[in-house]
Amino acid sequence: MPERTATVATRVGLHARPAAIFAEAAGEYDLDITIAREGEPADEAMDAASILSLMSLGASHGDVVVLRAEGDGADDALNHLVQILETDHDAE
Repeated sequence: MPERTATVATRVGLHARPAAIFAEAAGEYDLDITIAREGEPADEAMDAASILSLMSLGASHGDVVVLRAEGDGADDALNHLVQILETDHDAE
């Protein structure tokens, strides 16, 4: 299963607007995409397309998260989602 790590760049972490941007992007793919804080077991990963899951993850600025996806196009999807997480959406 492909996976990528990303560092949360937005100053407020994955809350409200950044979580909505990320969840919407993850939901555009016909894949099961999960997210977890680095070091947490893969079986505790949450649905990356769920705003509630993202906010309950509690990822703050500078935290490293692990994204996993399975299926056709998983590598491209993960690369795109890493870019979103590593962009400071507060600076836009």
